Amino acid sequence: MKKEVCSIAFLKAVFAEFLATLIFVFFGLGSALKWPSALPSILQISMAFGLAIGTLAQALGPVSGGHINPAITLALLVGNQISLLRAIFYVAAQLVGAIAGAGLLYWLAPLNARGNLAVNALNNNTTPGKATVVELILTFQLALCIFSSTDSRRTSPVGSPALSIGLSVTLGHLVGIYFTGCSMNPARSFGPAVVMKRFSPSHWVFWVGPIVGAILAAILYFYLLFPSSLSLSERVAVIKGTYEPEEDWEEHREERKKTIELTAH
Repeated sequence: MKKEVCSIAFLKAVFAEFLATLIFVFFGLGSALKWPSALPSILQISMAFGLAIGTLAQALGPVSGGHINPAITLALLVGNQISLLRAIFYVAAQLVGAIAGAGLLYWLAPLNARGNLAVNALNNNTTPGKATVVELILTFQLALCIFSSTDSRRTSPVGSPALSIGLSVTLGHLVGIYFTGCSMNPARSFGPAVVMKRFSPSHWVFWVGPIVGAILAAILYFYLLFPSSLSLSERVAVIKGTYEPEEDWEEHREERKKTIELTAH
């Protein structure tokens, strides 16, 4: 576990999650600013969030996996895809990045366009219970799309994962904005709420709904539809951050073998 945290690759990955969430929140919230000359449309906001996540998944996904969402990170932890320590660092980086992105937009946007900085809220008489279910469904479909399109075990053509994920986010916003402003991402809701100091009594909806939805998708995908063949000890190693795939182990063994041979000569 200590070895994982101290590696340069790990630090780069954590920074990538911070940077990606900062940019995602900046562009997403920026598309919802209420400019006097042209109020944003539902389609505009939905496209902006989708394009932002697709772009960032393509650009920074190879560095960190491109989670950009605490709900997805926690779901991957439950699905036994990342270590506990990595999940903690990723979520912290995402939340700080969201605050930084919202803060930067707050500073740049003129007062007459800033509004409430697109803080998530319940709309059209939606109750907290119904809003939670809506957020659960929206994030469930997003998480399933992410797990399926990025699964290295798939042999069938998957197209562009970044495009698929971006379209999934757009789809969620086209429906969810009418109910909750569409969160699907606790960091997206947390950032502007901190900057604007507007934590409504229903703020918990934007944590519980997405996290539960993503975790349910992880259980369905990783344990029921496409279960892994890892043993219990290997699953524990994944959580601890000490798991080494068989192919990597073979590579290390060949490297050690060559080193021994060179030393012998």
